[in-house]
Amino acid sequence: MRSIWKGALTFGLVNVPVKVYSATEDHDVSLHQVHSKDGGRIRYQRVCEIDGEVVPYSDIDRAYDDGQQTVVLTKDDFDALPAEKSREIDVVEFVPSDQVDPLLFDKAYYLEPDSASPKAYVLLRRTLEQTDRTAIVRFSLRQKTRLAALRVRGDVLVLQTLLWADEVREAAFPSLEENVKISGKELELSAALVDSFASDFDPAEFTDDYQEELRTLIKAKIEQGDAIDTAETFGADDDEGDGGGEVIDLMEALRASVERSREARSGKKDDASSGGSRGSRDSSSDASGGAAKKKAPRKKTAKAS
Repeated sequence: MRSIWKGALTFGLVNVPVKVYSATEDHDVSLHQVHSKDGGRIRYQRVCEIDGEVVPYSDIDRAYDDGQQTVVLTKDDFDALPAEKSREIDVVEFVPSDQVDPLLFDKAYYLEPDSASPKAYVLLRRTLEQTDRTAIVRFSLRQKTRLAALRVRGDVLVLQTLLWADEVREAAFPSLEENVKISGKELELSAALVDSFASDFDPAEFTDDYQEELRTLIKAKIEQGDAIDTAETFGADDDEGDGGGEVIDLMEALRASVERSREARSGKKDDASSGGSRGSRDSSSDASGGAAKKKAPRKKTAKAS
């Protein structure tokens, strides 16, 4: 497994150097388009709609179109934005784990300690386990500001990027507003049906039948000689910064961080008691989450299309 990014987890004055790895991968068979007549690979060209010329990638900019006007954004425009200049994963707050709605979860990454001593890494992991908290963090990756949940999976810290609140659609269905009557007998039978399917969830018990059958089909066609020499018909297809520094005295950093947090909270209380409202307005916490409930079914095969 190859790391895709290096940085440092920071909370208070504690600095935890880490390497970041993609935690998941796509198991689908990779397919591409070919000409049915001779098996030649289909290539897509970037054609300008004004002059009809094929444009090389180096001459392509991006643009925003509101339906009436188009705003062209150059590389210099993007370079001026606050992109991936920081290699820090900043902890914004620690929240109860059950307050993070699974609907917000996006891409998952494993974090590996990237220092001579993993003590700070292990301390953070055990603290999250003991307090049943999830860390909400902010960081930049691939020119985007990300919000993520930092949680524990076994012995590893997992960084799970989160969708922003305005990226989750509201579920407003008029049909659910109807007053539906459910009898006690119906509920009892439904619960019995659920109980008949009850099991402990083990993802390894489920297989993707479609992909397995597709691989079998491809293998059979190769064994029958029903294949084309790739070299004859296909053209050629056209990291990382340094980790953060180690904190020499971990205990001192922890004490200083706790003291600074207490002073900040004390200052907010003083502002509130004096009738000021600016304290809440100046708060730097900025994270989102929601409540959710979960349960898993038992059926052992899952077909993809």
